Amino acid sequence: MRFLLLILTLLCFISHASYGQKLEAVQIYTDNQLLGLIKENKHLGQVVLDECQLVQDIEARATKSEYPSYQFLWGDMLAYGVCVKKDVPLGLHFMKNAADQALPEALEQLGRYYHTGKFMQVDVEKAIFYLREAAAVNNLKAQMRLADIYAQGYGSPLDYPELYAQLHHSVTDDKKIHQQITKILSALADKMPEHVVNSAKEGKF
Repeated sequence: MRFLLLILTLLCFISHASYGQKLEAVQIYTDNQLLGLIKENKHLGQVVLDECQLVQDIEARATKSEYPSYQFLWGDMLAYGVCVKKDVPLGLHFMKNAADQALPEALEQLGRYYHTGKFMQVDVEKAIFYLREAAAVNNLKAQMRLADIYAQGYGSPLDYPELYAQLHHSVTDDKKIHQQITKILSALADKMPEHVVNSAKEGKF
């Protein structure tokens, strides 16, 4: 019996030591690493893969250092209840803080949420505001969604040429997205005179 207890104790010690080594091995993400994860929409998945070990560090960088990338991550974690207690209003607060610092992904996400009614009531005007800001810094998702909204008759026709130019000069190696952009441009072109479309293609708007 003593031998069995000794073996169990030793196994627990080894397991605990290994877990401690694993904790030490997980390093906080650099800003560039986190921005890369956010752009690929892998930021929440990475936090889970890291077994929620960086929650306190993430919170500190969001609340004290106020890094926009960490504000966005912390906001998403709160809104979806990833490794923390779910708190949608607080999560949206941090997303907006990141958007106020012009993080493109935060601007696009808030615009998408206002457009679809995710976590909030649909507000097309606010959606256009956030998506325009994201589109201006070459966020392709924002540009495509904004073009869809314009094609439905929302927004000012004076803004159509600029967005058309942005999409016309966008670059992607995804064939499906390329086809979607072609359709969106065609729909947007139908709402503008031909000479305006041609000027937009040349970057004159």
